[in-house]
Amino acid sequence: MDFPREVTRRRFLGGAAATAGLLTLSPSELALWAQGTAQGAPAQQGQRRPMSEAEWDSFAKLSSNENCWGPPDSVMQAMVHGLKYGNRYGYPDGNIVQEIADHHGVKTENVMLGAGSGELLDVVGLTFLDSPTKKVVGSDPSYGSVYAQATSIKADAIKVPLLADYRQDIPGLIKATKAHYRETGFVYVCNPNNPTGQIITKREMKTLLDGLPEDMPVLIDEAYHHFVNTDDYATSVPYVIEGRPVIIARTFSKIAALAGMRLGYVIAPRELIVKMRNYQTGTINAAVKWGGVAALKDTASMAKVKAMTIDLREKAIKDLKSLGYDSIPSEGNFFMVHIKRPVQPVIEEFRQKKVLVGRPFPPMLEHLRVSVGTADEMARFATAFREVFRTAGAAGAKSGA
Repeated sequence: MDFPREVTRRRFLGGAAATAGLLTLSPSELALWAQGTAQGAPAQQGQRRPMSEAEWDSFAKLSSNENCWGPPDSVMQAMVHGLKYGNRYGYPDGNIVQEIADHHGVKTENVMLGAGSGELLDVVGLTFLDSPTKKVVGSDPSYGSVYAQATSIKADAIKVPLLADYRQDIPGLIKATKAHYRETGFVYVCNPNNPTGQIITKREMKTLLDGLPEDMPVLIDEAYHHFVNTDDYATSVPYVIEGRPVIIARTFSKIAALAGMRLGYVIAPRELIVKMRNYQTGTINAAVKWGGVAALKDTASMAKVKAMTIDLREKAIKDLKSLGYDSIPSEGNFFMVHIKRPVQPVIEEFRQKKVLVGRPFPPMLEHLRVSVGTADEMARFATAFREVFRTAGAAGAKSGA
């Protein structure tokens, strides 16, 4: 089996070093780097100038897997409360680390905060890819930040293609890790996987962890955990409690609607947390810590968001199916539809209609990732989809294609 290398680059640290690195990129690598610098922003879709608030608000934003409904009142009120500490260091923070530990049944020594799970994924890379010979093993496609960050620090990525049904190849991940055991710094899996929305089942996760060398760190990204609606899935936090070298990444950016506020955390054995703290920035604001505590407690709001998301997702998939376009079954707040043509031009066509949709995910370049938005945004997507593909069909008929 061939495990292709990651070739993209992404700025990890600012300044002259990053600029010099960009000058070494090919045009195709530079384009891929640019796609990762502003997730979901119109600039990613071809818009290069600053936008007014009104212009920004005019878009249906279905590109970055956000919670389209925004934070619930309980979280907003908690963040307003936290603002009173905005002028202080060492402020009360709602005891957020203890609240997270209690929520998961772990100790505070097993919890580390970050400015969104994105920072924490980078921290894992810096910790365990500590030499140019180190590699991360993971599925392809998946959340590309982990692989791009690996190459930015002169490490490497060994990417295992998805199976024909778009599930992650568990035997393939085990095989690749064992084949490169001495060089592998950690294994990365996203569960549910972004961009496909497919899960690694409970049984598959046990197979993976039991099949890997017992000292191999495994980063399990559970950003979309809260949207899963099947009994075949389970969080992997119990493996941390068992003492396995498992790192669970969670975020408040998705179901808690705090993407713009930046808050996430990892749960891991104490010895791994100690190693990772050397690379932690501590750039988390007072308001979002209070908001995070409120979000953990407001389970009713989370349940409501989950129900609305699943309902709108399944309606959209059914509608696309009626038009002749199949989607990959998803357990996330997004889905991928097979549009039967190159995706890059279609992304721009949607943007021209004020609808932002997901970026390309090589090698699935005929699949379009669509985040679930409000009912109004999904209606705008449905209208735009019909317009884009009706125009394409008409053009093909005129040309005799």
